[in-house]
Amino acid sequence: MNAMPELETLINTLENEHALDRADLVKLLTCEEAFPVYTAADRVRKKFAGDDVHLRGLIEFSSYCCRTCFYCGLRAANNKIKRFRMEPDEIIECAKHAVSCGMKTIVLQSGEDRFFTINELCSIVNRIKCMDVAVTLSIGELSKSEYTALKNAGTDRYLLRIETSNKQLYKSLHPGMSYKNRVRCLYDLKELDYETGTGCLIGLPGQTPEMLADDLLFFKELDADMIGMGPFIPCAGTPLELQDGGNVGAVLKMMALARLLMPDINIPATTALGIKDSGGYEKGLGCGANVIMPNMGRSEYKKLYAIYPGKGEGITNLENQIEAIKSTVFKLGRSIGRDYGNRKRLSDNHSV
Repeated sequence: MNAMPELETLINTLENEHALDRADLVKLLTCEEAFPVYTAADRVRKKFAGDDVHLRGLIEFSSYCCRTCFYCGLRAANNKIKRFRMEPDEIIECAKHAVSCGMKTIVLQSGEDRFFTINELCSIVNRIKCMDVAVTLSIGELSKSEYTALKNAGTDRYLLRIETSNKQLYKSLHPGMSYKNRVRCLYDLKELDYETGTGCLIGLPGQTPEMLADDLLFFKELDADMIGMGPFIPCAGTPLELQDGGNVGAVLKMMALARLLMPDINIPATTALGIKDSGGYEKGLGCGANVIMPNMGRSEYKKLYAIYPGKGEGITNLENQIEAIKSTVFKLGRSIGRDYGNRKRLSDNHSV
């Protein structure tokens, strides 16, 4: 009981100074009383990011992947799933439909599929940019020269989740991959003036509150523009399929703390959160989130992008999906963003 005044002091410091050390972040991550953290994050979101919720049309265009990450259903070693790869014209048609539904950002996501050349990807980006939208890519680790080419083609944002900033945990989950190279990619993206997104999985086996606090501090040091966080959901055909999944409450607290630490960033209420909890979108929006990414891909491919169970299920009509999201947004007294949804930095002297 005596802990409450201390927690109130920590939350007040975060809300007003947007800084806290590792030990104090751990205290907030492990405290049982989460509601004050959520409400503080919601106040900060309203003050710095406004009431707009930005809808970003997600198109998952390939489920092929050369990586073998232990938690992901798309891992190359998983021979239990059917793979797909969209043709460029299919991608463009999906993008056109998304724009007709009001999307102001198109997010192209895939496994790390080496099938598409950089020139092909640049052409796709360029064709989508002609639709007067922002373009986000989430296609994994590339060289700096490849990131440069994609930026020159018109790519505005890039999403590359670190998943965990703990080097040992990262190494144990990503065979054949380099933590150093992952971080290199993120700093290359920042240097090339991408709006850079990253994030983490919450509830991974072996993960501790201290590791999660370090994740938050890593995001702040990187000056990430967007943070995507979701619960770990065990998936068949992976080494972690029998492990326990992540906790929704822990995800919400991490989202809230990210908003308090980095008040002007964009934070999505992720699909995984919505799958883990039927009220996940609403809860996420109440804990600092200001972005939702409706899946605008072709219906026959959605279930095949099986990074975790439940992905792509229950989405039968795009228009109904969007209307359901809008209904949730309006119920909270929020509005749908009508611009590109770029990060509105404190340094830009933008007042909301």
